[in-house]
Amino acid sequence: MHTRTLAAALAVLLAVALAACGADGESEAGQAPTTAAAETQAAAAFPVTVEADNGPVVLEERPTRIVSLSPTATESLFAIGAGEQVTAVDDESTYPEEAPRTDLSGFQPNIEAIAGYEPDLVVAGFDPGGLVEGLEKVGVPVLLQPAATNLEDAYEQIEELGDATGNPGEADELVTTMRKSIDELVGSASADAEGLSVYHEVSPDFFSATSQTFIGSVYELLGLENIADEAGAAAPDYPQLSAEYIVSADPDLIVLADTKCCGQTAQKVAQRPGWGHMAAVREDHVLLVNDDIASRWGPRTVEFVETVAQGLQGAEEQ
Repeated sequence: MHTRTLAAALAVLLAVALAACGADGESEAGQAPTTAAAETQAAAAFPVTVEADNGPVVLEERPTRIVSLSPTATESLFAIGAGEQVTAVDDESTYPEEAPRTDLSGFQPNIEAIAGYEPDLVVAGFDPGGLVEGLEKVGVPVLLQPAATNLEDAYEQIEELGDATGNPGEADELVTTMRKSIDELVGSASADAEGLSVYHEVSPDFFSATSQTFIGSVYELLGLENIADEAGAAAPDYPQLSAEYIVSADPDLIVLADTKCCGQTAQKVAQRPGWGHMAAVREDHVLLVNDDIASRWGPRTVEFVETVAQGLQGAEEQ
């Protein structure tokens, strides 16, 4: 959400009117506005105030030197057309390939190193070591976007980025597309998921994700019973389960989100003591997902939902 001054609002209306007349944008033949005209219109919307997790963030001008310390935010920024405004991203931002990856860390941020990129906006998922306060002291606004707990949180963060970068239309379009795709996938998978249980593996030492997390909310949306929920009293988000508990729970679906980090495969799972007798292993219902896609709450969440929905096809309640 954002607020604009009256002068900025009038400027937007003026820019749109000029574009409609063919001044710098759409011609009488109905052609789309030029890039320069679009950028002028976007810039005219500023200043804006974005209500982020760290409170109101005021952006006097459209940012053109963005530093992203959040892999999810990096994916969203490029998906809404703000990629050219991104100057640097952190060492965990592996997607898309064209993102200007650096050795900056979002977990142990170096304020001096970040400031060296002369950013006019920093997007972060955490605030360790006084990151927000430190950057604000040197005049750099920070947009804090912690881990989403559900799809609505994820959509809201994408829209925040759209407002903050002058790409609200593109952000709205992305959210609309994501909503439609995920709703269709959930609708087609609901019957397949009825009565089925799932074990989501974050790491080979049996850390999992409960329904309190974004990952878990996806399974809940699909109608799956998450076996981590009953074991998550001590650690309601990412509890460490025991092999014995998982085997006894005998989930109908196993989702491995440790294929990239730890090389886990369906074959390796089948070789674990006692796991070969589990329903998911016997029926070949062990899904392999990209760790990054499963752990981020950005545009590629659609791919994650699609993978799980496809894995449910043919799965039978045991």
